[in-house]
Amino acid sequence: MNSRIGLLIKKTFVLSLLAITACSSDKVPVSTYKAKNIVVVIMDGARYSETWGSADHSYIPCMDSAMSKQGVVYTAFENNGFTYTASGHVSITTGYNQQIDNTGNELPGEPSFFQLWLKETMNSPTKAWVIASKDKLEVLANCKWKLWKDQYKPSANCGVNGAGIGSGYRDDSLTMISALSILEMHQPRIVLINLREPDYSGHSGNWTAYINGLKKSDQYVYELWKFIQTHPAYKDKTAFFVTNDHGRHLDNVDIGFSAHGDDCEGCRHIFLYAYGPDFKTNTVISSPRSLIDLNATIQELLSLNARSTKGNVMTELFAK
Repeated sequence: MNSRIGLLIKKTFVLSLLAITACSSDKVPVSTYKAKNIVVVIMDGARYSETWGSADHSYIPCMDSAMSKQGVVYTAFENNGFTYTASGHVSITTGYNQQIDNTGNELPGEPSFFQLWLKETMNSPTKAWVIASKDKLEVLANCKWKLWKDQYKPSANCGVNGAGIGSGYRDDSLTMISALSILEMHQPRIVLINLREPDYSGHSGNWTAYINGLKKSDQYVYELWKFIQTHPAYKDKTAFFVTNDHGRHLDNVDIGFSAHGDDCEGCRHIFLYAYGPDFKTNTVISSPRSLIDLNATIQELLSLNARSTKGNVMTELFAK
């Protein structure tokens, strides 16, 4: 009797072990991506006709001459949601097109990739950052879904002195100082950086100021790109994205380039530049993609098990 019981116990143990093995094979495999860091830079409110849509790319010389051959440029990228600042940024961070208050008085409805990643990895909040010239974008560090609100929040440095909502906008030169300092000091794994130009100058209706803001943003992007290529914590292990939250009205729409916010081609058509060890190089992609697809691709790179997005992974971006 004892031997029969022993055999039964042994058989039960073997079957249980097989069941555990079978279940584990259904899990998402460990990431094989070389990129371990994500850096997203937003050139706020650049119209496509002044970036990759221009004949000579004269307003983005750094991205054109130094960066384009090392990465991928999307020429049919768009904001297919709401074409203003807060909503455009929320599409990137949450993967949902949400009509959100544009003054910083409303949180996103869904958790961001920052929150999803921080919960899954249990990393310190200093390993994920929202860094923005516009104070209102501090809302990207949180959401109003009760299961996530005030939970797993990334660090934030937004607005004047990085003080957040209510502090006002700061110059992009100061945002760059903060961004480079944070990258050096904390070596975060996920970073979103908002540059207020050329949107800030565009709203003034001053074409020269708008173009100068675009050129300065191009230089700042190049400075960040060079940083990740040389810093030991980021070199050869960082996915670097540059895009816009929205475009601007076409010249024959409403009051022209000084405004935005509708579904005209000028407001919707933006660009995406992508660089990283897992991506193709010297490539131009004309496949239609949108901001929520960028979100899905970032979640893929982070190998998140619990994903939340309406976007689709941009598989064509990856090198075979």
